[in-house]
Amino acid sequence: MSKHYLSIEGVFKTFTRGNLSSQVLSDVNLGVERGEYISIIGHSGCGKSTVLNIVAGLIDPTEGCVILDGKEVRGPGPERSLVFQNHSLLPWLTVWENVEIAVNKVFGRSMSRAEREDWIRHNLKMVHMEHAMYKRPGEISGGMKQRVGIARALAMQPKVLLLDEPFGALDALTRAHLQDEVMRIQNDLQNTVIMITHDVDEAVLLSDRIVMMTNGPSATIGEVLKIDLPRPRERIELADDPRYNQYRQAVLRFLYEKQRNVAASA
Repeated sequence: MSKHYLSIEGVFKTFTRGNLSSQVLSDVNLGVERGEYISIIGHSGCGKSTVLNIVAGLIDPTEGCVILDGKEVRGPGPERSLVFQNHSLLPWLTVWENVEIAVNKVFGRSMSRAEREDWIRHNLKMVHMEHAMYKRPGEISGGMKQRVGIARALAMQPKVLLLDEPFGALDALTRAHLQDEVMRIQNDLQNTVIMITHDVDEAVLLSDRIVMMTNGPSATIGEVLKIDLPRPRERIELADDPRYNQYRQAVLRFLYEKQRNVAASA
């Protein structure tokens, strides 16, 4: 029995096509506590998305396993909801219907229709999208679409919320606003979050710990940095906080050294 709420244990992943094999991950081990916000960062090709997809149950590890709340992860499940960089909303459904389809799937037998409707409304309100519940994705902005995607994921009441570069396609102002919203929601719900990002400032601002991956192939966890900054966090105040800048420099130093090693071996 794992002592952690979520445990990635001895995970290897090799992709094979014909006679060619490529080992993407090599002996990845990570323990995550309940309510923790974890960011995974690293250069392109380091296996970040592969780790997330293994936790989501979308792909199986070649070796090792993932344990969540005492049970081994085997395939996708509503206890692990995933928000992609692309919002993945169904364009022919309204905002309300995009959340409703997930709620009906998970709670259709355990909630009455009135309870489900209240729950949908609650989650849209939490991301400030109740005003647009009858609009279709093509009628709202990119940031609004991501809010709906987050509402849909949270409406499933997952044990772990998985975020795959959820703000990567947004402009800087929208990204900052959504980061603040995610911090507020996570502070209110105390849910467990694993996020992939390429943004160092985003990782330091949002995370309790930052997991830094080595370069692929055969990538693994190089360092784990604990972010000891009080919550709630205000980005303007943190800009002048020496600890914030030390954490930021530590991540940049790690990434720079890995990039320099690649250049040296080329």
